[in-house]
Amino acid sequence: MHHLLDDPGFVTRLDPKGMFALAVGFPDQCRRALDIAQAADLPELEVRPTVVMLTGLGGSAAGGDLVRALFEANGSTPFIVNRDYTLPNYLGVGDLVFCASYSGNTEETLSAYDFAKRSGARVIAVTSGGKLAENARSDGHTVISIPGGQPPRTALGLMFIPVLNACERMGLLPAQDYAETFALLDACAAKWGEGVPFADNQAKQLADALHGRVAVLYGLGFYQSLVANRWKGQINENAKNLAFTNGFPELNHNEILGWIKANEQGVAEWVALVLEDGTESEKMKARARITESLVGEKAKFFHVRAEGTRLLQRLMSLTYFGDFLSLYLAALNGVDPETIDSINTLKSELAKVQP
Repeated sequence: MHHLLDDPGFVTRLDPKGMFALAVGFPDQCRRALDIAQAADLPELEVRPTVVMLTGLGGSAAGGDLVRALFEANGSTPFIVNRDYTLPNYLGVGDLVFCASYSGNTEETLSAYDFAKRSGARVIAVTSGGKLAENARSDGHTVISIPGGQPPRTALGLMFIPVLNACERMGLLPAQDYAETFALLDACAAKWGEGVPFADNQAKQLADALHGRVAVLYGLGFYQSLVANRWKGQINENAKNLAFTNGFPELNHNEILGWIKANEQGVAEWVALVLEDGTESEKMKARARITESLVGEKAKFFHVRAEGTRLLQRLMSLTYFGDFLSLYLAALNGVDPETIDSINTLKSELAKVQP
C-alpha cells in the first residue's frame, strides 16, 4: 500500500535548512567529532575526581545523558548531568565539569560556568565559540572547539563524542568501539532513510502511528529511559508535538494507575512506544508485558529495540532512530522541523529581564 512518506520530496518539502540531510550525515559527524576529540589537549588529572559533571541545556546536554549511561555501566566515578543556572554545592576542587553549549552563548550554561570556576573544579568547555569559549580561554581552562552553524539538536555527535573520548583518555571510562559503532550508524541510516519504502521502514511506520496522537515513551531500563527523553526533545522540536516519558520499573509504582482513567482525559488516541535494549532481565520483560496487558485498548503499544552488540552501539543506534522518527512525523504534521519560534521568542523576552 502506497504511503505519503514514500512520495519523492514529501519528507523534505518543508525542510529548507536540510534537517533530514543532517540526520543522514550523523555517522560522518561522529567521525569528525572523534578527530577533533583526539586532537584536543586535555588537562592532567592529578587526583581522580570525586564527581564528573556535564552542565548544559537542550541539544547541548543530550550527549551528557549518553555519557552518563556509559558511566553507570562501566565507570567508577559518578557522572551527573546538570540542567540549570547553578551547580550543586558539593562540587569542589579536584572535580571535573564539562560546560557544554553548542553556541557558546546559552545563558544558563554561562551562569553554571561561573559556579564551576568558583568551585575550583577543573573545567572543560565544549563549544563552537561564543562567550563560553572566550571566558574559558581567558580563565585558562581547556576548550574543545567544534564547528558551529547548525541547530544544536542536530549536533549530538559533536557534543557527545568529545566528552566521551576525553573521559576515556583521562582514564575515567574504558576504551570505546568507535569504528564499529559508526559503521552500525551507517547501516541504520541506510535502513531508515527516505528511500526505504514504508513497508520496510520502521521509522516511517512509527511516525505514522504517532501522527495525530499523543505519545508516551517508555524506557525499559535506565539508559533506555535517558534515550526516551532525547526522543521526546526531538519530537517536541522537530515535529512540534507533545510527548511524555517514563521508565521501567518506576512507572509500575505510579503511572500504571494513571491509565485507568486515561481514556476520559480528552485524548482521542494514546500511543505507547517501549524502548528496549534487547538484553533486559526476565523481570523487566515481564513488567513491559504485564503493563501492556493492563493498559489494554487504551493505548496501542509498539516496541523499538536497540541494535549492536556493545553498549555504545546499542545506546547510539536507539538514540538515532528517534531522529528519523521525529523528522518523518514533522513531515506528516506539515511543519518545518528547523524552526524554533517559541524558543526564540522566549529568549528575546528573557533578555529584557534583569539578572
